[in-house]
Amino acid sequence: MRIWFASFMIAVLALAGCGVQAEQAGEASMNIATLTGQAPVIIAHRGASGERPEHTLAAYQLAIEQGADFIEPDLVLTRDGILVARHENEIGGTTNVADRPEFADRQATKIIDGQEYSGWFTEDFTLAELKTLRAKERLPELRGANMGYDGQFEVPTFEEILQLLNAHADKSGERIGVYPETKHPSYFKSLGLSHDEPLLGLLKQYGYSGKADPVFIQSFEVGNLKALNGKTEIRLVQLVASEGGPPDQAGQTFASMLTADGLKKIATYADGVGPSKDLVIGRNILGQLGEATGLVEAAHKAGLLVHPWTFRRENYFLPTDFKSGLDPREPGDLAGEVRAYVAAGVDGLFSDNPAQVVAAVKP
Repeated sequence: MRIWFASFMIAVLALAGCGVQAEQAGEASMNIATLTGQAPVIIAHRGASGERPEHTLAAYQLAIEQGADFIEPDLVLTRDGILVARHENEIGGTTNVADRPEFADRQATKIIDGQEYSGWFTEDFTLAELKTLRAKERLPELRGANMGYDGQFEVPTFEEILQLLNAHADKSGERIGVYPETKHPSYFKSLGLSHDEPLLGLLKQYGYSGKADPVFIQSFEVGNLKALNGKTEIRLVQLVASEGGPPDQAGQTFASMLTADGLKKIATYADGVGPSKDLVIGRNILGQLGEATGLVEAAHKAGLLVHPWTFRRENYFLPTDFKSGLDPREPGDLAGEVRAYVAAGVDGLFSDNPAQVVAAVKP
């Protein structure tokens, strides 16, 4: 009881300061300290996934309407080699597959990138079979409103996403970028399924093939990015997390990759880094936003863009000094958090809530 009460009081005291740093961030001038001197790009993380089930055409369409510069699909493969958009190749948490008795025997346990996963996996389904499933909200405990869309949308192919972007460009004259992530490329390669050929082929077919085009390819794996660097002029981004290391590089840590020497090595095959946002600005013991870590300056010195992830409006995800209260589901001051990162010089931001980020970055 004493431990719980102490934790509660810490939260209350921290929340008492809510709005102080947020107000300061809101009043701070929006100086542009990006690598190019241009405003940061806004990347709709899995679409407008704070308002629609993630990785659906509805989520991507809403993100476009809300002013995102890029939409971000995570790409996995079907048994017949088609790229589809899912957060992971395990789809039990993002589709209604568990409710389909005809697919009960597809449930399996697998080791992927050294971790054990149980459920249903895209590589065990043909595209035609996946198209009979329907998407559902991945975070129902935080995004109850999104559950109202459960069962309405298909699992989209990457080509359908590119067709959506082209249709928007044809109608409006505005070209929205695409920012695909290759999910578990080494694992899929071990199954005889490759991301690279269908990915690059579709991007070229729909007009995304060079550095001047609004496209980035991202991955947590090093080998995949190095291979892509030899095949395309498209800009590449090395993803890095707060812990662990690239799954295809035994013994290497993400921390070592973010040293001055590590960043120089990344710059030999990639154009940017996509760090977990706490690697850009840490948090103190109360969970409040702290000082910038210096990663942005170091990356810029190596000639690398910095696109941190992921900015979400719910209190659950926000620093303590940007929360609106104790309810984890309620929206807090996402705009204030975003402004702090813009002031730190980031070149782009991944967000589930592009409307709020657009309002903060491009008022």
